[in-house]
Amino acid sequence: MRTAQITRKTKETDIELYLNLDGNGKLCGSTQIGFFDHMLSAFCTHSGMDITLNMTGDINVDCHHSIEDVGIVLGKAFAEAIGDKAGIARFASEYVPMDEALAFAAIDISGRSYLVFNGDFKAPMIGDYDTQMTIEFFRAFVNNAAVTLHIDIRYGENDHHKTEAVYKAAARAIKQAIKINGTEILSSKGTL
Repeated sequence: MRTAQITRKTKETDIELYLNLDGNGKLCGSTQIGFFDHMLSAFCTHSGMDITLNMTGDINVDCHHSIEDVGIVLGKAFAEAIGDKAGIARFASEYVPMDEALAFAAIDISGRSYLVFNGDFKAPMIGDYDTQMTIEFFRAFVNNAAVTLHIDIRYGENDHHKTEAVYKAAARAIKQAIKINGTEILSSKGTL
């Protein structure tokens, strides 16, 4: 079973996260940031991964530390759960529409951290979620998961729709990339 449990405690956040790559697409727990919980739930649903999250964060300051630190811990858990990457599809890409918005995500579970994020937001906030945190969450995830991820918001007017399309596109690409297709590591080098 491809699972991991990571605990991280700082002066800003206290997080315990359990990840099951081969789950039922369920989020259990809360960040106390409503829109971010909505995005994590969608991320689980569309990736098929289960996340159990126990956390407290300094949301009295703002949402930055909590969202970034969840990205860090989720990335570390992902890297641990994926293991040596033997048999995985490795590469995947997905388009996801959300009403008038369209987002694209492509991933390489390569052992190399790189994020390309194309897109912007008009509104500074969606509820209690700072729209700048979309890129920060994915940057934290990528840097700690050791994956390459390209995200492109092709178009859209509503920032809620654009953000949700991003999380769903990334999740659906991850779901395809972590599928077991054999036993070998998909690399001409023989290692990732």
